[in-house]
Amino acid sequence: MESKTLTKQPQKSGQNVDKRFKIIDITMKRNHYRQDALIEILHKAQEAFGYLEPDILEYVAHGLKLPLSRVYGVATFYHLFSLKPSGKHTCVVCLGTACYVKGSDKILATLQQKLGIKSGETTPDKQVSLLSARCLGACGIAPAVVFDGEVVGKQIPDNVLEKIKTWQKEE
Repeated sequence: MESKTLTKQPQKSGQNVDKRFKIIDITMKRNHYRQDALIEILHKAQEAFGYLEPDILEYVAHGLKLPLSRVYGVATFYHLFSLKPSGKHTCVVCLGTACYVKGSDKILATLQQKLGIKSGETTPDKQVSLLSARCLGACGIAPAVVFDGEVVGKQIPDNVLEKIKTWQKEE
């Protein structure tokens, strides 16, 4: 397998320089290209691009002089990084102990069946990304679900489905 090393931002022929790569460059420079700033740099990259595609991971690895495997390992270890484009809306179901005991597994199963996708996937219309989390830290309002960044407690499958239906009607 041939290894490619990026010395500059990836470009497709006929396209202008992508200014989002400058954001990554500025962040790396501000952190003096320190390898321990990897998480902050990946955050900035995801903020700029929406998700971390392979070219971006390679670009960061090259800039910080890190093996691609380490950058990829960090990007896949932390729940908040995404390697795939997200939908217009996100629904995160908490699967922590308190939420699970109070039925979050049923919420997730219902959503997976009704949306036709699994946790970690996006609906074909790109409207909804379905995710799960080990614990949101909202045990007192279990089962908790996060709708586009807003934590809502004491959920049941029907309530969550209704919220998602409103998103799908927006299109």
